[in-house]
Amino acid sequence: MSSVVTLSKPFYSRFSRHRDTLLAAGAPIVIALVGFAIVLEAYGKSPIATYRDVLQGTFGSVRGFTEVLVIMIPLMFCALAVAIPARIGMLNVGAEGQLYIGAIFAAYVPLNWPGLRLQFMLPLMTLAGFLGGGLWAGLSGYLRAKGLLSEVLSTLLLNSVAGFGLQYLVFGVWHDPNSSNFPQSKPYPEAAVLPHIGSGRLHIGFMLALAGVALFWFVLQKTRWGYEMRAIGGNPEAARRSGIPISWYIVLLFVIGGGIAGIGGMAETSAIQGRLRPGFSSSYGYIGFLISWMSAHNPVLIVVMSFLLAVITSGRDVLQITQNLPGAAVNILMALILFVVLARRGRKPEET
Repeated sequence: MSSVVTLSKPFYSRFSRHRDTLLAAGAPIVIALVGFAIVLEAYGKSPIATYRDVLQGTFGSVRGFTEVLVIMIPLMFCALAVAIPARIGMLNVGAEGQLYIGAIFAAYVPLNWPGLRLQFMLPLMTLAGFLGGGLWAGLSGYLRAKGLLSEVLSTLLLNSVAGFGLQYLVFGVWHDPNSSNFPQSKPYPEAAVLPHIGSGRLHIGFMLALAGVALFWFVLQKTRWGYEMRAIGGNPEAARRSGIPISWYIVLLFVIGGGIAGIGGMAETSAIQGRLRPGFSSSYGYIGFLISWMSAHNPVLIVVMSFLLAVITSGRDVLQITQNLPGAAVNILMALILFVVLARRGRKPEET
């Protein structure tokens, strides 16, 4: 009997810890939903009817549910881009820009070598997307490692630079002459489009994002690099005294995180847009930042929180159609969630 108790105790401890983490991550959403209900009441709308319409629009049909999964894809990529450097205490606020630069680098392949076969085209686009996002984020990591500039400022400001760079290309050298004045590149050849799952818009980028989350978990929990990352995040000075190369980790993890966001940009433009367009991201990078902090940079919870935030994001169109609310109303809900997350984070040191 005692052996049963001994064996079950670690399992219960792990279950309890994950349960508490999940509850802590979901609390901001619940609080924000209550606050958003007050806003809806002030606007003259029924919160119950509004939330019912969102749930019906997302879970009431196969198409609505798959659209949630489609939105999850860039959210998971961007959340990983934030979570990976966050494990050593770094703040990557630039997933939005890294998403754009990854899409630009990936677009170079089909726009310049449209005759490549599928088995060469997609791997080269993925590699180019990773390279673009990685170099873009690696610049911020290098500046931070050298003590020249805060990674918060550099990653945030580089978002605007990436967005303007994308606009320059689609308005200029990569502009499709057949699209009149609409800013977009030429359509990608068929070999440059990620395969879709079924007849809807869901594509294999979903599998890539889940594989990225699984790999992140494995490295974090089962390898020496993961142990050193946790050591740096827990006590940087002790890690430095132990001989762990902190500067090297800062640059490397920014490169990896930015590269993953770049793959997200490649997947979005390849599978969904079919060409390069400005504004293809519906603030995915910023929502990914929110997801990472809500999940405490936990790989498993990143998937859960990405799904919940994807439901909220997909509700934007539902609110416009059924409740005659502007799509920006969802931004209020996102802002409330972020406010609650930051408020809880700010209180934590005092509680401990």
